[in-house]
Amino acid sequence: MISPLANLGARAIRLFEPETAHRLTIRLLQARLAPRQPTPDDPVLRCTRWGRTFPSPVGLAAGFDKNAEVPDAMLRLGFGFVETGSVTPRPQAGNPRPRLFRLPAQQAVINRMGFNNDGIDAVRDRLVKRQGRSGIVGANLGANKDSSDRVADYVEGTRALAALVDYLVVNVSSPNTPGLRGLQTEGSLRDLIGRVRDARDAGTPQIDQRPPILVKIAPDFTDDDLDAVAAALLDLAVDGIIISNTTVGLRDELTGPHADETGGLSGRPLFDLSTRCLSRVHRATGGQIPLIGVGGIDSGAAAYAKIRAGASLVQLYTALVFHGPGLVRQISDDLAALLRRDGFAHIDEAVAADLK
Repeated sequence: MISPLANLGARAIRLFEPETAHRLTIRLLQARLAPRQPTPDDPVLRCTRWGRTFPSPVGLAAGFDKNAEVPDAMLRLGFGFVETGSVTPRPQAGNPRPRLFRLPAQQAVINRMGFNNDGIDAVRDRLVKRQGRSGIVGANLGANKDSSDRVADYVEGTRALAALVDYLVVNVSSPNTPGLRGLQTEGSLRDLIGRVRDARDAGTPQIDQRPPILVKIAPDFTDDDLDAVAAALLDLAVDGIIISNTTVGLRDELTGPHADETGGLSGRPLFDLSTRCLSRVHRATGGQIPLIGVGGIDSGAAAYAKIRAGASLVQLYTALVFHGPGLVRQISDDLAALLRRDGFAHIDEAVAADLK
């Protein structure tokens, strides 16, 4: 198990301003000063998605390791897979600071980072250096704020990284890049996914080496619009859907000095909304597309609820801010115990169990 000292260190880091604390955490991980989780995952959690074997369905969401600086360190913490990014073709400073706010009473975070990152060249160089290492690592692609052709930005990211990662995510759902969510319309998605798929295929001629293409969507749709997006993604034969990004809603019950900050809300308040969206998309796609459930996961029970609602995999990030690195193993162990309690011999048996 991860030592109490490590979790004490995580609490100490929270004494810093949020973005400073995050940067300090990255530095500690780069220096290999973070704890390692040596205990293998329970076999009940092992699953195969897109021809890749995941030791656990519990992954790290995009946003933590934007620049692919510490994917292997996060895998050592016990994550079954790690998603880097979002990364844009050109380096981008993002929005002015402060732009990241903790809401401890709600176990939530508001961010308006604005796709701050080192750019695709730096990320590609780091991913090249980790080739040959074990562990599933994906890349989340974004578009530059001042881009005149945002679809071309996703194509450029795909060309640069397709041969270096286990999966690609087309992120069209960040609320912090003006106009980006407009790419979630059916017509825009058709053009976007078509061009991204062509770029992937050109960059990875061997079919068995092509990374699956996933799309990350927002939770802020009406039911009818969510059904339409799900139908469009099904028709486009995307390989997976991530549900969901942060929300611009759910502000009425927030409290604390940062409750009125603009940006995307993540963490515990997002759980119910994102899980309802997950279930609806599973029904709308007839379970034909693997879904990754994100939003408010801070326990094994929450991860299990996402899986029973239709998720084939789950991701978290915000809960780490409040609970530290020991949470990863705790979630995996509790999830395995819940599966066995309910008589499931394998995690696949529990996917969408509440919808059957």
